Amino acid sequence: MATNQRKPGAKARGKGRPGGGRSRPGSGGGRDGGGGRRPGGGVAGARQGTSEATLSGIRVGDRFALTIDGLGHSGAGVGRHRDVAVFAPYTCPGDQIDAEATEIRRDMVYARVVHLCVPSPDRTTPACPVYGSCGGCQLQHISYERQLELKTEMVRETLSRIGKFTEPRVLPALGMANPWGFRNKAQFPVGMRRGRLVAGFYGPGSHRLVPVETCPVQHPTNNRIMAEALRVAAKYGISAYDERSGEGMLRHILAKVAAETGQGMAAFVTNTRVFPHEREIAQEMTNRVPGLSSVVQNVNTQRTNIILGQVTRTLAGEPVIEDRLGGLRFKVSAESFAQTNPAQAKVTYDIALTYAGVGAADDAIDAYCGIGTITLLLARKARKVYGIENVEAAVTDARNNARINRINNVEFLLGDAEKVLPDLAKRGVRPEVLVLDPPRKGADNEVIRAALAMAPRRIVYVSCEPATLARDLAKLAGGGYKLAEVQPVDMFPHTAHVETVVLMSRVKD
Repeated sequence: MATNQRKPGAKARGKGRPGGGRSRPGSGGGRDGGGGRRPGGGVAGARQGTSEATLSGIRVGDRFALTIDGLGHSGAGVGRHRDVAVFAPYTCPGDQIDAEATEIRRDMVYARVVHLCVPSPDRTTPACPVYGSCGGCQLQHISYERQLELKTEMVRETLSRIGKFTEPRVLPALGMANPWGFRNKAQFPVGMRRGRLVAGFYGPGSHRLVPVETCPVQHPTNNRIMAEALRVAAKYGISAYDERSGEGMLRHILAKVAAETGQGMAAFVTNTRVFPHEREIAQEMTNRVPGLSSVVQNVNTQRTNIILGQVTRTLAGEPVIEDRLGGLRFKVSAESFAQTNPAQAKVTYDIALTYAGVGAADDAIDAYCGIGTITLLLARKARKVYGIENVEAAVTDARNNARINRINNVEFLLGDAEKVLPDLAKRGVRPEVLVLDPPRKGADNEVIRAALAMAPRRIVYVSCEPATLARDLAKLAGGGYKLAEVQPVDMFPHTAHVETVVLMSRVKD
């Protein structure tokens, strides 16, 4: 059994990586791979050091032999030189390399590979021609079986190091039979190269556009939408948006596909409300892309890194596409959040429902509910379920999803979980089960306090960031809950990210 060694009420010492908004892994660059993150954080398979790089004698430009024996949370391989942790991107545990120090921080060194002397037996050939330039994936050079092992160890090590849990019950990460072509959503930034309209992804840690013709982790329909959108936009003289000058029209091409129904959506994110030849563009897109049932324009005139603006106009077809999951129907708009790997989302939700174990007499709360997927799945077994979400478009979708599935025992509440949960407590709501599915930054302290005050029998925590997960579980453990079981799920193959479903049980009933 996992135990937490801190006294009840003690604060977690582990420091998570604050994310932003409702974004899921990788929203800052690349294909949900988090290419912009530094290769720091915890280490799977490598021990932690306390020596400071500034005191070790290592300097930028120094070259040295390095054996990679672990993996950092953002996918960089980790070794030790002069008892200092050295992070080298695109390496694999078992590699022996000649490294060159490129950056030195207080207690760690970043390095590049000068020469791969002895490759790890777990290395493999990446499937993507721009792998390493694009910021979307970090682990394509590692065999998929080894990726799963490393992610399992990453979760276990983080729970031990940050959460202070002793021998947590972490099950092996659940992977995919075919970890390619699975992503049902893509956000392709648009630019100009040699007078030609191109789209792709951002390079690691930058807004340097890396053009792509096809992405092997994207659903084929998304790749088709991107290619045809570029052809049609070029045909009608649509210019690309320039981040530096703020001029130009087309900022992003957003592609979505519903895996079960095959319905596709193409969204043109523009810097202007006026979209020349919009009818012709929408009609040609519908003709060119099989299954495309929605063509929309999203207007974003702000000088910002945020992709979508507040206004979306339907140009052809419907404003939403319909998908199915667990026997339920879901409407998905351009703005709303939904898991981008439907096959693994089903695996994740099935585990969450099993852990929840709700019955016909039970109430449940689904915090950070998005478009209401877990909420509605719980509602088929529970007495009543409350869903909480702070994105208005998602709440609208959730309510519509409840209506089209004829589920009446749900109540969706618009607002921040840290405010809505205390309000529900004041209303006398005492759930049997509380589901927490926060963004990467984890749950706010107010949410944790409200959860403990409600004292549900079980808390199911769905996480996309092991560091903030460990921090929050430590707080729950300090408030009277035990860590029962941890199930990692590989939601984003070939990236450093891992989804985790956790069951926390109340110690005293």
